[in-house]
Amino acid sequence: MRNVALLGGTGSIGQSTLKVLRLHPEKFTLFAISAHRQILPLLEICKEFRPPLIALSDSALREQFETLLPQIAGYHPELRCGPSALDGLATHAEVHTVVAAIVGAAGLPSTYAAAKAGKRILLANKEALVIGGALITAAAQRSGASLLPVDSEHNALFQCLPNERPLNVRMGVKSLWLTASGGPFRTTSQEALATVTPEQACRHPRWAMGRKISVDSATLMNKGLEVIEAHWLFGLKPDDIHVVIHPQSTLHSMVEYVDGSFLAQLGSPDMCTPIAHALAWPDRIDAGVVRLNPLAMGALDFSAPDFARFPALQLAYDALNSGSAACVVLNAANEIAVERFLNGKLPFLAIYRAINACLQHDFLSSSPDHAQLQSVDAVLALDARARLHTAKLIDAGRY
Repeated sequence: MRNVALLGGTGSIGQSTLKVLRLHPEKFTLFAISAHRQILPLLEICKEFRPPLIALSDSALREQFETLLPQIAGYHPELRCGPSALDGLATHAEVHTVVAAIVGAAGLPSTYAAAKAGKRILLANKEALVIGGALITAAAQRSGASLLPVDSEHNALFQCLPNERPLNVRMGVKSLWLTASGGPFRTTSQEALATVTPEQACRHPRWAMGRKISVDSATLMNKGLEVIEAHWLFGLKPDDIHVVIHPQSTLHSMVEYVDGSFLAQLGSPDMCTPIAHALAWPDRIDAGVVRLNPLAMGALDFSAPDFARFPALQLAYDALNSGSAACVVLNAANEIAVERFLNGKLPFLAIYRAINACLQHDFLSSSPDHAQLQSVDAVLALDARARLHTAKLIDAGRY
């Protein structure tokens, strides 16, 4: 029996994780869970799973939640609040597995804490590696923590790579191929992209995801962030990590070997599959998904990404080649720009322009480079500067 801490329990990854836990009560116990603001969905989770430890984002939410708890007879969990509460869940002595599903840079401190504590980490928060990859991977190596990717593409690569560890030993691997559906605007004209609405951007053709990651998928920034994540997970250089458009979302990624072989992982587009794989690894368990029927798949299409239509992908490659500081700025600027777009304050195509302007700003050249970003505080300080600069540019009407 493994005790699981679910960080970000009310989001889409959290809900998929609960589906898998529900199927295997004899193997996994939900020991701890965190939520940002969705306390009513959290209450429903607690009614079913009764986790003994809960973390909320602030004390006001704690007071609201405490008024709801009497609805669950005989249930008296320990409630914690604030950012440090997440670290406490991630490092708790009785927790074996940490599902890191908090969206954005906010997930870095708790993921880093879990890595230092030697936990088995199911990594659904790609931004933690994008901005803190050196910190997290070094901490995991020191403590013996396991980093098991939950992103469907990285989990596919994980399944197709050699079983030997550490993962950054190449062992005959030539390159990695990350597949991308192309999002909702794969064939949309440049003129039409200028008037895209948040509702259109969040209407992904294949995956059910949260609003922020849906926009990232629409801009292909999500794939750019995945390129950076793959670099830290598997140790390959940017030139050896490729992106290919595959609109059916059936083949989730491929590993190319030096002998000319390609190994690929296929499955239905359902996040329960990579979550189940990571939870049970090295074993396999039922994920409760609709099973893929190879006889009904039809044609599988592949094409090169259009960097002109989706410049965010090139921005991500450029940031990775520039170093860790650029990756921090890239992610921070993207989070602010996407937030403004979702709030109707920024046109869709201006997302790219805002990110690029932040990357070109002179504070980047004077910011700590990879060798100096040796703490979470240093990373988050640069992240905060980049967010503030991006917000000022956008709110001043520069875009």
